[in-house]
Amino acid sequence: MARGSDGSGARPWTRWQDWGALLLGVYLILATLWTVTGPAALTAMILLGALLAVSGVWSLAMPGSVASEYAHVVLGILLVLSPWMFGYAGSGGAAWTSWVVGVLAVVVGVAALPEASSAHRSRTARQH
Repeated sequence: MARGSDGSGARPWTRWQDWGALLLGVYLILATLWTVTGPAALTAMILLGALLAVSGVWSLAMPGSVASEYAHVVLGILLVLSPWMFGYAGSGGAAWTSWVVGVLAVVVGVAALPEASSAHRSRTARQH
């Protein structure tokens, strides 16, 4: 793998997991257009989708940021729990969309952690 401009092995804007998080966030926002939602589901899906998309851009721009990968995982867990927390677990499409996107967000976050951790360690080792 080519080295990034900061000397680490991770290059910005290249990791598939981070593109996945960005696309999942955008999909979640857009899904409110074709999924029947109530006010709580609409708010949760748009807010968590936007945060997931932003964390995807953060990870893409800073591939050594371990915190951004943990953000994907936390947002994914919140998405899985949101149908119960916001009372739309009975709304089939909205609930299933939140559950599936949430699980996939956890998967991409966990999948990116080893590479992000490695890039972070190499960057901090050079600073000392």
